Amino acid sequence: MNSDFPDVETIEKEAIPGLAFPHDDVLSDPAEQLQRRHDAERASKLGNSYQGKVTIYFQTHEGITRRVQTTIWAVHEEYVTLKAGITLPLRSIVRFDFH
Repeated sequence: MNSDFPDVETIEKEAIPGLAFPHDDVLSDPAEQLQRRHDAERASKLGNSYQGKVTIYFQTHEGITRRVQTTIWAVHEEYVTLKAGITLPLRSIVRFDFH
């Protein structure tokens, strides 16, 4: 269990399309946003090369932090594409944990 998010609910990736996400970026620091993009690209390479999973911590519109363990197939300007074609807005992602 991660100490930064002790009570975070783990959800299945199939539940993501039913969630609402914030309109504003959950990270206000440009350096953190840049690091997030770098981590997303790294996760995509890991997913495509080794089908490796990552844990993604993200926030919903209600400000609730959740996590999903999945494979990232692609990183786009405003979202990431997960296995099974599910998308998650990049602006909602707090951070990635690599396994």
